[in-house]
Amino acid sequence: MSATSNSSPLTRTSHTLFSLLHRHLSVRHLKQIHSALIARGFSLRSLHLKNLLRVILVSRPTDLAYASLVFNRIATPTVRLWNTMIGEYYASSYPQMSLVYYARMRRLGVLPNKHTFPLLLKSFSKLKREDPFQVFAHIVKFGWGLHDFVRNSLIAAFANCGYLESARQVFDESKVGDDVVAWTAMLDGYVRNGQAAEGIKCFLEMRLMGVKVDEVTVVSILSAAGILGDIWFGRCVHGFNIETGKVKLDVYVCSALVDMYSKSGCCDDARKIFDEMPSKNVVSWSALIAGYVQCNRSKDAILVFQDMLVENVKPNQMTLSSILTACSRLGALDQGKWIHAYIVGNNLEMNSAVGTALINMYAKCGCLDEASLVFEAMPRKHVYAWTAMINGFAVHGDAQRALNIFTQMLSTGVQPTGVTFISVLTACSHGGLVDEGRKLFEMMKQSYHIEPNVDHYGCMVDLLGRAGYLQEARKLIEEMPMEPTPGVWGALFGACMIHKAYKLGEYVGQHLIQLQPHHSGRYALLANLYSTCQKWKAAASTRKLMKEKGAEKTSGCSWTEVEGVLHEFIAFDKSHLESNDLYEMLDGLTLQLKLSDHVPDIC
Repeated sequence: MSATSNSSPLTRTSHTLFSLLHRHLSVRHLKQIHSALIARGFSLRSLHLKNLLRVILVSRPTDLAYASLVFNRIATPTVRLWNTMIGEYYASSYPQMSLVYYARMRRLGVLPNKHTFPLLLKSFSKLKREDPFQVFAHIVKFGWGLHDFVRNSLIAAFANCGYLESARQVFDESKVGDDVVAWTAMLDGYVRNGQAAEGIKCFLEMRLMGVKVDEVTVVSILSAAGILGDIWFGRCVHGFNIETGKVKLDVYVCSALVDMYSKSGCCDDARKIFDEMPSKNVVSWSALIAGYVQCNRSKDAILVFQDMLVENVKPNQMTLSSILTACSRLGALDQGKWIHAYIVGNNLEMNSAVGTALINMYAKCGCLDEASLVFEAMPRKHVYAWTAMINGFAVHGDAQRALNIFTQMLSTGVQPTGVTFISVLTACSHGGLVDEGRKLFEMMKQSYHIEPNVDHYGCMVDLLGRAGYLQEARKLIEEMPMEPTPGVWGALFGACMIHKAYKLGEYVGQHLIQLQPHHSGRYALLANLYSTCQKWKAAASTRKLMKEKGAEKTSGCSWTEVEGVLHEFIAFDKSHLESNDLYEMLDGLTLQLKLSDHVPDIC
């Protein structure tokens, strides 16, 4: 008789239950098996719990709360199990728990091994605000400082947490040689910390050392080229490392190429790369959409987004924030509302970037009540969301509500940025609140130590000019610590036209033409000023000068949304499919106006 047949029913049941653990089961089924084990008295056996824990951790999605509960019941977890829990939390939305588990592990006297610190340091890279020096001491203490994997993870952690000098010190003192992982960690650290130029220098140094690049290196250096808009260097990387087959052209490299070409203003090249990709993921779709938005081709961005949904690719937060920006620029309210409904209907996470983009979209489309509802529903309001709400009220002339939101933001302890002050100064300008604007301008410097840039000065010039303080505005321009831009002078010119200060306006207009001799709008504004003053010869002379300089006037362009469909119109252009009908209707309206003794200005 076999041993199995002699075993007790309880033993046979336990064997059956444990055999089920090796199947692909859901977390719900695993809990049912766990309950059965507890009922049969097997819950306290560490071996059984370890087997159960391993199965829980390979199930997707992983229930970390349940895994932690099982882990805590194991009497003496091995370092391998501790590493597993540290790694699972690193990959989750709670990377700080990796540090908690490491602290518990050390309190119980379990010694870390070569796998512990790379996992732990990845958590620091993800958290960014934590201090990796607290683990660095343990790395040295336990003798893992010279281990390649640990060293490379340490370089990445220091760099990603903003300690670039420390990262470089570890890099230089380790004598990394031709270790491509170490070089890439250092290069990527520069790029992530806004030092793309240093990243390119690191890459060139790496190539001089004869280090062979891999796909991760190429992705990082293409990101650096895109940030700098260095299309020449980006094309060199593309040609020498990708076209020659030195690195594999996978979806990540292709997405990096799309991103690089888009950020460098070469959207057509980006689209060509995108269309030739054998497979596409959400990153590649998002890179193309963001590129179109950056190149002010918002309509193309919306079309790509629609294609993305047709292909059943689920958008992420980056996709949604980019496409909402496109909607706000076009004033495509119906499209924006549909995207908002899509986010809610599909239970997509609305992070700060998406929430801010929604507020911007509703505000720029004139729907301030909807923008306020989105703002109030945000559980955590970052400074960008506050700034978007302030700016929404500001550009629509509701200065008092904008200032109230600003005061409320300060009361919650959120620190304003330079962009926030641009928004509140704009509100003061539109509301004619000169004294409040002056106070805010001083508050920015004295209370928040934000040095005003040219945009802040432009807002102050606009504020003073609109209120009629033209000489004070001119004096402010002359005392600016930086060179005034045409936009600043343009704000003063507009104020001169409002208050009929034509002499000062003529001086500013002529200065603007000197600054931008090929900008047709500058000539047009000065010519209009002369016409208003009935200086016909001067007006004609200005228009003649514009033709001699070859400053061609850019055709006006506008969009309108009808039943969710965007229509684009360009002045004197008949490319729209219904342009003939539209012009016929316009001619009919013009005729009716003339019959009613009204002369329309349709020029």
